[in-house]
Amino acid sequence: MARGASAGSVGEALGAAVDALDAAGVDNPRLDAELLLAEASGLDRGALIAAPDTPVDPVAGRAFGEFVRRRLRREPIAYILGRRGFRHIELAVDRRVLVPRPESELLVELALELQPRTVLDVGTGSGAIALAVADELPDARVLGTDLYPETLDVARGNAERLGLADRVRFEAGSLPREGSFDLLLANLPYVTDRQWLNLEPELREYEPRGALTPGPTGFEAIEAMLGELSISPTVSAQAIGLEVGQGQWSAVAELVRRAGYEPAGVRPDLAGVERVVIGKRP
Repeated sequence: MARGASAGSVGEALGAAVDALDAAGVDNPRLDAELLLAEASGLDRGALIAAPDTPVDPVAGRAFGEFVRRRLRREPIAYILGRRGFRHIELAVDRRVLVPRPESELLVELALELQPRTVLDVGTGSGAIALAVADELPDARVLGTDLYPETLDVARGNAERLGLADRVRFEAGSLPREGSFDLLLANLPYVTDRQWLNLEPELREYEPRGALTPGPTGFEAIEAMLGELSISPTVSAQAIGLEVGQGQWSAVAELVRRAGYEPAGVRPDLAGVERVVIGKRP
């Protein structure tokens, strides 16, 4: 193709990309192709769909081709775009953090229900839960913790970009050094080692394994955190909400009880999986 020549039309570019992505087993190949072309061209996705005969600029075409090649290797589209929407906010994400998922919105909804003034988000990752809670509860002050300094760099950057750094702070570790919280939220790793082997390539090959699986049973991280909380003389929480994997809720409810909380219900996700276990102080 000569310099300055068109890389084909929008419709042609999308059609070729959709065929390739579909053949590679990518879910939602049409949506992914549209998002990637919008990113490459700097145009609104709706505008691209509405004008399939529009020529694709060669520079945009080359960028689109590289994006598609990355997606064909099953790199998550959020990492290619460098961002992910979560509730009403948009977060920068890369391979240092998990891609935020809709299931975790249940934890934010629990916070909206309980209206806490102080919230602890354990295993904050990109800061998605902590920052969404702060965004939707303007009077709340939130602390997010994570074991990995590089992960906290992502979370702090998101807080700054969203203008929430004055109400959300981040600290290295599992539990903080001290604090009394109205609500503790946690999306800790819960995938078993065996389940991890069967995850789709987007998860198994790109997302940080330490944020997905804590060990053979899948309960190791949750059990350790609850054990630490139950004996800590300086950290307390009046209520807790824990995201869990499919079929894990009853075992986690028992761990919650052993930690000194009364199990106070479980919330299903949109697929009907019992996803969030709730505990409250007697």
